[in-house]
Order: sequence, then C-alpha cells, then structure tokens
Amino acid sequence: MTTEKLMDLALEVAQLKEMPNDCGITVKGENIKKVLMGVDMDTPELMLAQQLGYDLVVTHHPRHTNVDMLDVLDEHILKLEALGVPRNKSQKLIKERKNELSYNQHVSNSRRSESAAQLLNMPFMSIHTPADVIGESIVQQFLDEKFKDKPGTTVQDIAEALEELGEYKNSARKPVIRVGDKESYAGKIYVLMSGLTGPGADVLKEYFEAGVGTLVMMHIPEADAKKLKEQNIGNVLIAGHMSSDSFGLNKIAEKWAEFGVETTMMSGVVKA
Repeated sequence: MTTEKLMDLALEVAQLKEMPNDCGITVKGENIKKVLMGVDMDTPELMLAQQLGYDLVVTHHPRHTNVDMLDVLDEHILKLEALGVPRNKSQKLIKERKNELSYNQHVSNSRRSESAAQLLNMPFMSIHTPADVIGESIVQQFLDEKFKDKPGTTVQDIAEALEELGEYKNSARKPVIRVGDKESYAGKIYVLMSGLTGPGADVLKEYFEAGVGTLVMMHIPEADAKKLKEQNIGNVLIAGHMSSDSFGLNKIAEKWAEFGVETTMMSGVVKA
C-alpha cells in the first residue's frame, strides 16, 4: 500500500473528488502495513513511530506547507449558499476571516514537522478535511433521525443525545453549551465541523439569520461566543474537539483495514 492510495481511500470515504489544501503527503511511502495516527503528530511522534517500527505517520491537523490552505474556508460560502445566503455576501465575510488568520499562518514554523519527517525518512501525511466531513455527516444524520418531528427539542436534549455516540461517550471532554442555555429551544440543528476552522462570529451569525437555530461545532473561541451571546439569535453547542475529529479518523482507519493496513490510534483519537 502506498501513501497515495491511502489518501485516495480517505477521500473516497469522505466522498471528496480531490484532495483539499489542508491535506498533503509530506514524505511518500510504499509497502505500508502499519500506521500510527493521531490528531496532532509532530517530531516526537515521528521518532516514536520509527522506534516502534511503523511504516507511516498520519496527522489530522495539518503539518505541511501549503500557502493556499486558507482557501478551504471557502467551503462556508457553499454551505451558506445552500441555506439561501448569496455568495457575494458570505464571500466578503470569509475574505475578512482569511485575512485575520493569515497573520498567524505567515509567522508559523510550517516546515518544522516536515523537515523532521524528511530527516527521519519517515512517510508522513496530513488528513484534515476528509475526517471532518465524515464526522460532520455522521453527527448530522444521527441528530436528524433522533429529533425528527420533535419541535420541542432543547439544546440540552442534543447534548445528552450526543453521548449516545461512542466517541462522545468515551471522551474526557463532554458536550458543553457555549451560547444559549439548557432550556433553549434548538430549532433547526446544523452540524458545522468542516471548512478548515471556525469562520468567526460574523459568519456564524449568517447561519443563524439563514434559519439555523442551533449550531453543533467542535470548538469556538471565547470572543466569538461572547459576540454571539450579545447578538442573542441562536445557540452554539460545542460537541468536543478531539472526539469530533475521531469520527472521521476511525472511519478512515476502518477503510484502510479492509486493505490489510493496521492503524494504531494515539494523540487525542477517541475510540468508539
């Protein structure tokens, strides 16, 4: 098995036709039988993998250099358009968010892990959006079925329901309500877990104004939560970061297993 084939299988599970810019193969590999996978994999994990005899290290959060990575945020434009928000409106807001994030991106040590993998000659790849898309789909389908034709659903009902899923049940970090409260009516439930990272409070407001009542997300900065509370038009339920990432990673590993590739999980991955 090659790194390229493993990437293709991950994209297949996520039903993506091409590799997003937050994914990448930093060091190619072949004859891969044992994989070490985690949410955040860096130089220590690369060295550990070499010592333990693994053939490939897979990180969820990107550890490769791609100056176009922020373009993945454009997915929010398409998501909002499906909810009725014109592209021209959301595009301007996303452009502002990209500019904000570019400051940190520009000063980051983007080749730190990349250079370590090359020196160790350890195959290394990042799989971000595919895992997020898979998890987003799983959680959305679960909540749609769970609360179909139940207009009285509250945000607390959603939080409790999430723990029926293994990744949330087994996580150390439980779902928490960041905007709204336990008694708040949920309204339309929208799971937002892909699109690179949080799009910012101004973009999240567009989801609410488009008819969403409760956003179920992986994480949110305190400043964004505070701003949304002041707007007082929707709810935000944070399902959990590592646990939400784990849905997609677990599914990808299951797919690889069908082709004889054994994956060991570490660094934040929660087993179902």
